[in-house]
Amino acid sequence: MITAAQLVTAYDKFRLTPAQAQPWVEPMNGAMARFGIATPQRQAAFLGQVGWESAGLTQLAENLNYSAELLLQIFPKYFTADEARTFARKPVAIANRVYSSRYGNGNEASGDGWKYRGRGLIQVTFRGNYRACGTGLGVELESNPDALLIPHHAAFSAAWYFQSHGCNQLADAGDIVGITRKINGGSNGLEQRTALYRHILPILANQERSNQP
Repeated sequence: MITAAQLVTAYDKFRLTPAQAQPWVEPMNGAMARFGIATPQRQAAFLGQVGWESAGLTQLAENLNYSAELLLQIFPKYFTADEARTFARKPVAIANRVYSSRYGNGNEASGDGWKYRGRGLIQVTFRGNYRACGTGLGVELESNPDALLIPHHAAFSAAWYFQSHGCNQLADAGDIVGITRKINGGSNGLEQRTALYRHILPILANQERSNQP
């Protein structure tokens, strides 16, 4: 069982406070138990990934408030230089452009890009993924995507994704690169995700040892 104190220590770089950590204790423990995230190695890998994705449990929705320069760096195939200047600092328009016509989303004019932008601890994105996640959890998410802003659903959606994409087995092998690719689709933040994993693992391993008779 992870405690609020362990979460504060795990996410000290994000300055998570005990008051911020406490609402996550029950959801995190329930989610990890349900989806087989049951060893210190699996839990450290999971907490490292969700910590980086959510800035230490403090950001549950994708912002997308990018400058023109960042748009060209992050989404180069979706914007010309002139378009990047037009779209800069317009997160709704950015989401509707870059997430259109993929994974169940409608076209740019449909508004699906913004409606189904990343939410939860692992940033579930796209209509099709909200539908699949909702089916996996037994929760209606397609018509209510903001449900992933609630700690219970945010934690359970992340644990569902982690298990259903084979991340438990990757964690058993210590393959943080493979887990990052499953979650991010690339290697964005790999160094920071790895550092979090290495920081969190001894916190959990020490707790497990202290619980042994």
